Amino acid sequence: MEGLYWAYIAAGLGAALTVIGGAFGIGKLASAAMEASGRQPEAAGDIRTSMIIAAALIEGISLFALVICILLALK
Repeated sequence: MEGLYWAYIAAGLGAALTVIGGAFGIGKLASAAMEASGRQPEAAGDIRTSMIIAAALIEGISLFALVICILLALK
């Protein structure tokens, strides 16, 4: 039972770090995109498209890491 307890703790910490990292990455991405759009408003459409693609990749990696944490906890 002791090992299972630590597995749940480790999975919870891993999930928390994953969410924090994903949120930090998307926040920095949005900040840079808004600054770039402010500097060159005519390129805002291209910047927005690139930002959405990068945000989707960050969320995909975060979701993958969360699934791994859940699988390790249930093993």
